[in-house]
This record gives sequence, C-alpha cells and structure tokens, in this order.
Amino acid sequence: MGLIYLALYKGRGRLFNRLIRLWTRSRYSHCELVMPDGRWLSASAMDGGVRAKRIELDLAHWDLIPLPWANTHQIQALFQRHQGKGYDWLGILASQLLPLAVNNQRRMFCSEFCAAGLGFPDAQRYSPALLADVVQRINALPFVQLGHSLQGG
Repeated sequence: MGLIYLALYKGRGRLFNRLIRLWTRSRYSHCELVMPDGRWLSASAMDGGVRAKRIELDLAHWDLIPLPWANTHQIQALFQRHQGKGYDWLGILASQLLPLAVNNQRRMFCSEFCAAGLGFPDAQRYSPALLADVVQRINALPFVQLGHSLQGG
C-alpha cells in the first residue's frame, strides 16, 4: 500500500483562493488528499463539490505533506459516502469566516473533507492552513517518525 499525501494549494488561483488566503493569513487556499493510486480527493468549488480527479503535480503551485499514519480505507469510505455531494458555500462562510459550527451533511468544502478523511473531529473547523499545521505536528511525533522509518519510508 502506498503513501497518502495532503496536497496544499499555494498557487495564485482565482479571487476565491485569494480571499481564503487573506482571511486565514496563510499561503494555502485549498487542499486535497492524494491517494496511492494517483487520485486526488477533495471537495472543490471549481468542480462543484466532492470529487476525485487526477491533477498534474506542479510543485510551484502545491506543497505535499506525507501522511504515513493516514488510513486509506477510512478515506475511501468517506469518499464513497460523499462523492457527488455539492460544495458547502454556507459551511465555509459560517465556520471559517464566522465562529459558527455549521455542518451540512449534504455538502462539504475542501479542508472539511480532508480533515474528516483523516478522522479529525469537528472537521468543518479546519482551514487548509490549520490542517497543514496539525498534520505537520502529528508527523513530528516520535512514534509516527519511528513507524514511518520501520516501514522503509
């Protein structure tokens, strides 16, 4: 089984990307889970919601964080449950711009999808920047580093 990555979009993007970066004071405006088979899973405003696609990696636009502890089956199960569901515009505005915990069961936004796929509670509370910080902290834990080195990674 291959490695899963958190892909964080740092490219210029569209106005929406710039607004997210401005609001979160981050270089990141979008995130995806890159599966071992090459599919990128997320909820995308540009693509209308939860979807899988293949994206050509351009390191000028994306940062990748390996997730040796991520569970492929858990992520795939979440994707199967939510595939085709719409983009959660209200949720992203309420949970990211306002301190409201809005969780629409029929829609998702990118960092909510990724956080839920990684098993984090209150997934709608995560921005791409917060998610990047949390997974980097998890990766720095000694037992994660030891487990990854024992797997040969």
